[in-house]
Amino acid sequence: MPKLVPLAPSAPWVELKTTPADWKKADPKLLGEMLAQLHLIRAFEEKVLELAGEGLVHGPAHSSIGQEGGAVGSIVGLRAGDQVNGSHRGHHQFLAKALAYVAPGMTPVQELSDPTEEVLYRTLAEILGLEPGYGHGRGGSMHLRWAEAGGLGTNAIVGGGVPLAAGAAMAHMRAGTGDVAVTYFGDGAVNIGATLETMNLAAAWSLPVMFFIENNGYAVATRVDEVTKETRLSGRGPGFGIPAWKVDGMDPLAVHLATTQAVALMRAGKGPTVIEADVYRFFHQNGPFPGSAFGYREKEEEAAWKARDPLDRTANEMIDRGLIDRAQVDALRQRCLDAMARHTDRLVEPDGNRRRIRADMWPDKTFVDVGIRGELPSHAGKRTAEAETHGGAMRETKFVDAVADVLHRRFAEDDRLLLFGEDVHRLKGGTNGATRGLAAAYPGRVIGTPISEAAFTGVACGLAMDGRFRPIIEFMYPDFMWVAADAVFNQIGKARHMFGGTTDVPLILRTKIAMGTGYGSQHSLDPAGIFSTSPGWRIIAPTTPFDYVGLMNAALAGRDPVLVIEHVDLYQSDGLIPDDLDYVIPLGKAKIVRPGSAMTVLSYSAMLRHVVEAADALGADAEVVDLRTLDFASLDWETIGESIRRTNNVLIAEQGVEGTSYGGRLADEIQRRYMDWLDQPVQRVRGRTASPTISKVLERAAFAGRPEAARGIAAVMAAKGMPLDPALVEAVS
Repeated sequence: MPKLVPLAPSAPWVELKTTPADWKKADPKLLGEMLAQLHLIRAFEEKVLELAGEGLVHGPAHSSIGQEGGAVGSIVGLRAGDQVNGSHRGHHQFLAKALAYVAPGMTPVQELSDPTEEVLYRTLAEILGLEPGYGHGRGGSMHLRWAEAGGLGTNAIVGGGVPLAAGAAMAHMRAGTGDVAVTYFGDGAVNIGATLETMNLAAAWSLPVMFFIENNGYAVATRVDEVTKETRLSGRGPGFGIPAWKVDGMDPLAVHLATTQAVALMRAGKGPTVIEADVYRFFHQNGPFPGSAFGYREKEEEAAWKARDPLDRTANEMIDRGLIDRAQVDALRQRCLDAMARHTDRLVEPDGNRRRIRADMWPDKTFVDVGIRGELPSHAGKRTAEAETHGGAMRETKFVDAVADVLHRRFAEDDRLLLFGEDVHRLKGGTNGATRGLAAAYPGRVIGTPISEAAFTGVACGLAMDGRFRPIIEFMYPDFMWVAADAVFNQIGKARHMFGGTTDVPLILRTKIAMGTGYGSQHSLDPAGIFSTSPGWRIIAPTTPFDYVGLMNAALAGRDPVLVIEHVDLYQSDGLIPDDLDYVIPLGKAKIVRPGSAMTVLSYSAMLRHVVEAADALGADAEVVDLRTLDFASLDWETIGESIRRTNNVLIAEQGVEGTSYGGRLADEIQRRYMDWLDQPVQRVRGRTASPTISKVLERAAFAGRPEAARGIAAVMAAKGMPLDPALVEAVS
């Protein structure tokens, strides 16, 4: 018979309950501030539901009525420098942090201050999608951000904000401020991969982030016990070595006491914490009706929870202690209702028997695309250079060594830079040597990550949005972006625009094309086409060591996220770079690498070499342009256009397969811009339909190279009436 030895988690897991004695000794100022905030948030949410019922809220209205105790109890004791974020149901958390920031220590008997009134007004305007809102109406109900007050931004992706808060916490830890981050999410997000990945990562790195679970019992209409065996969701914490508390979220004081204990641990450098607050949303997932109206909850259940309303609990405890009387509570309630009526009247107006949004409150339609990206840096005072005109001494180096060299140079002069990725701190520079020597030279700034792309990419996003650090991420293969797609596209790519054009995301994502290496369908993607469809990203694809240094320097000088595409075929190629690695090649500058007059060939990365070799071997009068910058906001249309007007024929050459092609959209745009100068439709060289597979023969058949480039050049010349020698074409291809 084997011996069974009971095991205990390495972190404590407790349930905290208040006693009458706790309420009797609680600071009257604390209780008063909580009561005032609870009533303001309740009145605010009631007004939102009223307006939603009139059809004046365009989009969802995820009410937090009933759940205010969790937000107020946990936020009232935070510092101004602490930060919070939440999910789509986040009005109460945003308001609690903003109110604590503008009116700390507010009492339930005082008139509302002007800053308090402004918070209510601007938050309501944002939810209605109006210009006075914090994001000029772009964020609406689900994307509330006020960085100055510590509101990192609520998030419509379930679990999407969790890694971003961990990134903010990492910024606090590295800056040594002692501040913490709190991320709020519900019972649904507890089972999201990014949430669990982030818990593990935060514990491993001892980040001062609190995972605050609002367990309201339902993910829309699905009960917690239908989707998870352990319904005490705070149990997730000890599984990662994280201390956890379970509290009654309808008891604001219990939440406050648990939060006080948890925050003390985090400020002492003890790493993350988990708090689970059992709360109840009095209404359905969205809108002004109770859940019972949709058949998934019983009216008796709803009545039982409403009898435990956190507003009544707090008021009754204060009345019992003689800190306030019923008339003062009623006056507080009316004061909050009156304030919301005033701010509503500022935003809406009568329209017969109904109301409508005031016309002058809407954002200007011309604002629709403003702020997708920041302005490209001017590089004032910096030296711009090209390899042919550099003029100074040069040395020969391999492409991959140029990657490492420029990273060393930038790390040496900018201590804000941090590098994240799998094995980047091992193997003498990661799996390809691109981070050679960095970990030893800059300890603590080259961070080897778990295999958790969703988490560490989101953490890097949070760091970038914080502004005190500049993260560089390495994806071992670009296919892994699908694992981190939410962080890559919904968070990093959209943050600036979504929050009103005010949020920089200065982040670099390095990855490599690995076609031809035999790594198969899930490691062989060219990511340019996919990333070009995400408006917030800039994209560069250097083809020489010299260009890599200059373009990387330019990318690091900007305030936008930049995808840097490398290629395994280029890593061991040789090229010249100067010892002085401080020059820049501005983003948005293409380069003619082979002059010609009969046709323009547009290409990038390793495919460029194949195009040049094919054109040389054929003796074709082809002008070859290295695009270098690929996002459509930065394309060098001046160079492209001048070449097309000279040659009147265009071939786009890329290695990647048809489905994720970059050239399809480029061809469409060229034909729209330059139709009058084209002698024939834009022609394309690209890979096949299927992704490259393992078989060497089938892999090579899937992507494009020199033979395909040769045939493409020949086809364009034939259509121009200048056919090339078929035997030569066959020999070259």
